[in-house]
Amino acid sequence: MGDDPRERPDDATDGSGAGTGDTDDGSVADVAEDEHDALVEIAHGAVVTSGAFSAQRGLTTATEFVLARGLGPTTYGVYALAWRIAQVLVRLVTFGSVPALQRFLPAASDDPARRSRVTGLAYATTVWVGVLMAVGVWVSAPRINDLTVTEPAFIPTLRLFGVLVGLAGLAMIAAGVFRAIGSARGEVLFNKLLRPAARLVGALVALALGYSVVGVAGAMVACLFLLVVVGVPLSVRVTRITPTLRGARSEAWRFYNHAAPVAMSSLGKVFQNRVDVLLVGALLSAVAAGVYNVVLVLIAIAWIPLLSFNQLLPPVASDLYADDRTDTLNAVYSSVTRLIVTTVLPLLAVLGVYGGELLAVFGETYVRGYVPLVVYLGGVFVGSAVGATGWLLMMTDHQYARMALDWLLAALNVGLTYVFVLRFGLVGAALGTSLAIVVQNGLQLLLLRRFEGLWPYDRTFGKPLAAGAVMIGGMLAVRAVVPGIAAVVLGSLAGVAAYLLTLHALVVDPRDRLVVRELAESYRETLSEWRSAGSDTRGKR
Repeated sequence: MGDDPRERPDDATDGSGAGTGDTDDGSVADVAEDEHDALVEIAHGAVVTSGAFSAQRGLTTATEFVLARGLGPTTYGVYALAWRIAQVLVRLVTFGSVPALQRFLPAASDDPARRSRVTGLAYATTVWVGVLMAVGVWVSAPRINDLTVTEPAFIPTLRLFGVLVGLAGLAMIAAGVFRAIGSARGEVLFNKLLRPAARLVGALVALALGYSVVGVAGAMVACLFLLVVVGVPLSVRVTRITPTLRGARSEAWRFYNHAAPVAMSSLGKVFQNRVDVLLVGALLSAVAAGVYNVVLVLIAIAWIPLLSFNQLLPPVASDLYADDRTDTLNAVYSSVTRLIVTTVLPLLAVLGVYGGELLAVFGETYVRGYVPLVVYLGGVFVGSAVGATGWLLMMTDHQYARMALDWLLAALNVGLTYVFVLRFGLVGAALGTSLAIVVQNGLQLLLLRRFEGLWPYDRTFGKPLAAGAVMIGGMLAVRAVVPGIAAVVLGSLAGVAAYLLTLHALVVDPRDRLVVRELAESYRETLSEWRSAGSDTRGKR
């Protein structure tokens, strides 16, 4: 238990001269300051954003629940397909500008003018691409309808969502600026809370007024427009980064040299893990599209740990790589990946064991999505277990390698998923996407090792896996004797308790305990300060 987690020979240092060996009692004897600071910064961002991601997923789930119940299976399927097409376009509308912000804003911390130029390019790019997409959606909506659900309401719904794409892109750029300068709270508030809240408010207002799917889409567009009009100027004031295109020509080559391959990678990834949505709508039915949409809503919950830890990892990785501290970067990558695995396992267990009961909450029609859900969770586990492979390739200037890999696998995935959907239906859609996630992340992991020598794994990863097996066994036992939603509540509590007790018995990695202790002390001090401020305020009154 007291061996070094990375099992480096001769108690190797991390590149800054500080040893990282463990003491006999399992505590960290000496973690290098830069590794310690990076881990605490990333973990703090993960804590802040995990709550925000949970709230975001809660708002999204509430929106889908309201719409699934309020519209009915067929009409909800029309909405679901149009919304998923819009989400595909939202992934592309910034044209790689958000990763470019992560890459260049941290490096320009002492150059406000350059920060303004980079940010101006990001906003201008998103506006132009958003306009082109809205026009394209308007023109192609009738043809897409003919090829998929053949429902009259689909055409105006998709056209309205085409307008929403550009607005969502502007919101993403504003949030990306916050994230690039290390402001987890700003990014969380803007992108993770206000954006899905606007969608939920639009859905509730439209349904309350008696509108159907077209009215829902229009209300969502109106709410997001208000968010952008108010939020973007506010973000400029808070970050003190004023977007400008003055002098941007000198910055354009470097910006687009990074953003363009990332955008092409994003387009490739659409065909890797979003082609399932399009094929379900084209090859199956509107009801099937609605069922699969609910499956994706639950799947989104399982991605929370990976997304949370990845919020501040890119700028940290960019700084470490720029300073040629590869050993520290690898140590941070290993620790963060292990924390992701540890935190994602309970979510996967709950969704995998009790997915049928959770799907039934949306309506009995949606229970048929249970097997696709379980199949998809396999891909989520692999995607989470390799950590931030995609981001690390981009932050270490291997964006072209990632782009080539994305497109190679995109072509393979389109063919496989098409065959799988025809052969297996909804299960085939999940199988194709899950396989794409596994192959993509596995190859990215190997590329990181080949190009930069980064490799996160050691024997400490076996501990959360063993504890996860105990947790799943406990949850299955509860499900065997307790029916319905009660099994979800009792089984989740019992399973997570067994998981934590098993981890404690196996002794978690010292670096993990270090991060938890540092964060706990920091938050305890913050709470004490808040209480003291509250007491002073009451005393003055």
